[in-house]
Amino acid sequence: MIKNYFKIALRNLKRHLGFSFINIAGLTLGLTSCILIGLFVWDEKQFDQSVPDGDQIYRVYDQRTRETGAAKTATSPPMFATTLQNDYPEVDTTARIIMIQLRGLFESGDKKLYEENAIVTEPGFFKMFPLQLKYGSYDKLLEDPSSIVLSEEMSTRYFGKENPVGKTILFNRLPNKIAAVLKRNAKFHLNINYMLPLSSLQLPAERMKSWQWHQFYTYVKLKKGAKADLLEQKFQKYVVEKINPTMKDDGLSLLPFLQPLHKIHLYSADFKFDNAIRGNILYVKGLGLIAIFILIIACFNFINLSTAKSLQRAKEVGVRKSIGANRRQLISQFIGETIILTLISILISIVIVILLVPALNHFTGKEISYQLFIDPLLIAIVLLGSSLIGILAGFYPAMVLSGFRPISVLKSSIFSGRSGKIEWLRHGLVVVQFSLSALLIVSAIVVYQQVNFLHNKDLGFNKEEIMFFPMQGDRMFRDYAAFKNELQRVPGVSSVSIGYGYPGDIFAGDEIIVPKNGQNQSYSATHLMGDYDYIKTLGLHLVAGRDFSIENSTDSNGAFIINETAVRELGFQTPDKALGQRLMWHPWEATNPDSMKIGRVIGVVKDFNYKSLYDKMEVAVLHIYPAANWKVAVKIKSENLQSSVSQVKKVWNQFSSEYPMDFKFMDENFEKMYKSEEKLMTLVWIFTAIAIFVGCLGLFGLSTYAAERRTKEIGIRKVLGASVNGIVFMLSKDFLKLVMVALLIASPIAWYFMNQWLQDFPFRIVINWWVFGMSAIVVLLIAILTVSTQAIRAAISSPVKAIRSE
Repeated sequence: MIKNYFKIALRNLKRHLGFSFINIAGLTLGLTSCILIGLFVWDEKQFDQSVPDGDQIYRVYDQRTRETGAAKTATSPPMFATTLQNDYPEVDTTARIIMIQLRGLFESGDKKLYEENAIVTEPGFFKMFPLQLKYGSYDKLLEDPSSIVLSEEMSTRYFGKENPVGKTILFNRLPNKIAAVLKRNAKFHLNINYMLPLSSLQLPAERMKSWQWHQFYTYVKLKKGAKADLLEQKFQKYVVEKINPTMKDDGLSLLPFLQPLHKIHLYSADFKFDNAIRGNILYVKGLGLIAIFILIIACFNFINLSTAKSLQRAKEVGVRKSIGANRRQLISQFIGETIILTLISILISIVIVILLVPALNHFTGKEISYQLFIDPLLIAIVLLGSSLIGILAGFYPAMVLSGFRPISVLKSSIFSGRSGKIEWLRHGLVVVQFSLSALLIVSAIVVYQQVNFLHNKDLGFNKEEIMFFPMQGDRMFRDYAAFKNELQRVPGVSSVSIGYGYPGDIFAGDEIIVPKNGQNQSYSATHLMGDYDYIKTLGLHLVAGRDFSIENSTDSNGAFIINETAVRELGFQTPDKALGQRLMWHPWEATNPDSMKIGRVIGVVKDFNYKSLYDKMEVAVLHIYPAANWKVAVKIKSENLQSSVSQVKKVWNQFSSEYPMDFKFMDENFEKMYKSEEKLMTLVWIFTAIAIFVGCLGLFGLSTYAAERRTKEIGIRKVLGASVNGIVFMLSKDFLKLVMVALLIASPIAWYFMNQWLQDFPFRIVINWWVFGMSAIVVLLIAILTVSTQAIRAAISSPVKAIRSE
């Protein structure tokens, strides 16, 4: 019997080849999209899953609250780890990390390269995270201050395939002994290129006892059976009662939290100063929803087309019932046909996915593997998934077809009783399909607008043609004034600034003190240390006061310039009233930690986005502090750019020939900030196009069937004088009504969800009404083109053939 079912199924596929192709194409696209997105989502959820006892490991982050608001920060003070380790018996191990954001110079043989992605940590790191080693052992690892651990990729760059353990490599001109080489681990939340011992920094003991020096990433591993929520509550109580009162004068309070290791990658999008490889759970869920939408549209296509073709199979059902077939056998037959269709689709999908996975890896920067034929779990998921989809997609058509009455269907090719229900189902499914398509179109337009906004928003300064680089070598730091003068003489260079804290780069977060009512009040601020040409080089706009001037001797140690946000947050009311206000700051003086820089506000600059547009505008204070001079910004005219860059390199070699010049352009840094949104935009557009195409396949099939059913009617109407336009309108209007209903349903839903997504951006677009208008026009045009193709063909056919047709 099963053999006969299989034969009948194949015959039906051949007999209705066009409809079979549409079903297979729609399911194939839907399944391919689902598998690709599923692989991406699965890969995102694999981060840190291989860490032993990972469910007992937590990252300690804190919520810092000031008068200006609260923020979650991934960094924490060093005393978090010390207190947790010493005073809480449920803690097994702690580990602290300091990330080095600077690019270090490495030398080995004739190789001389700058490397990034380094961490500085203590020996407890490997007790908590026993990462696999390619060479070396865990014994006394990271205990020697002059030792270093390399990644597998970095080891290969400098030493090829040989074991480098025990060899020496120069790091910033100093020798470091290689203690181990890490195996590649793409699913660890830290991107580690090389590791240095915390002891190599020789941090003062007083610093390590600080509760306000937020430079560490702190991890704790709990003993088995310990409750993380109870530990969190106890530690929070301790900080609130014992530590926060000591910081009352600074206007700061801390509240620590424990973040599970497995959530770091996907659930840290709103953390400040994070060092982890960050994903975004909202994007993962969004892509998952798109995959489900596409699969739903593909399945609805099958249900629609199967029920639409049910009239043509009514006599078959009647004959089979009259010779003894029962309903269960008919249901099995029709569901079996669906499963065969699904299996064909999924086999084609598997081949397509295998071909597309390398492109997906290149686009996302991942290392996803799709080893279907050697992974029993994947084979089981594919087989079970195809059977489940086949049963779900074919269940209703099977119930409808198997319920036909033999007498009714054998008397006429058109049956009654259930046709109304079928029409309503078909209409409902078309509405759902195009509602989902319209929702995706609106989403794609909004994502495009937001990404375009991020790239083109006026940042308040000129980021074009500014190259910047760190100074290197004793002579360059000692004679930085002479170095700057030589750079300014280069043809094509319009301005040069030396300082610390440039847009798109690293900054100094510190306090600024404002005397108020006889008391000193502290505020969190970003300190941008420049020189007399900082504002000129970046093209900042003064809204009040003046720029720093070398002619004013007090500007070097007694003048501050603030941004507009600082005017409001520090309570100065207006830019003009801010001029002359006193500000104080504790300089970074190791020999005299109690020293104070006291000065007055001499100018106010228009707010400028020195950070990513993910970050809200914060208090910024500009001042001159030569001790922090570290980075050089060179403004170059666009004419003969390459020639000017070459001349800058020659000047560099005059002052620091032993170091290669490591430069970037400022606009490149800002471009990198929005790569994830660009990729999201591309993915949304691709899968939106797939969803629309799959929906159109179904609409094309339905319009073809509608034209076939009304062949005689069309012929009679033409004989009676109906025009081609009138017949096209008659055949199209019902489908267009359904599309309009879909648009009315999708628009408010799309507005709500995209508005929620935009809330993650401090700087964002407003969703305009024309977005929905454009979406409606696109959907309607697609529907009209799809339906009218078949409607026109039917309308221009010969009426004689139409009337004679059966």
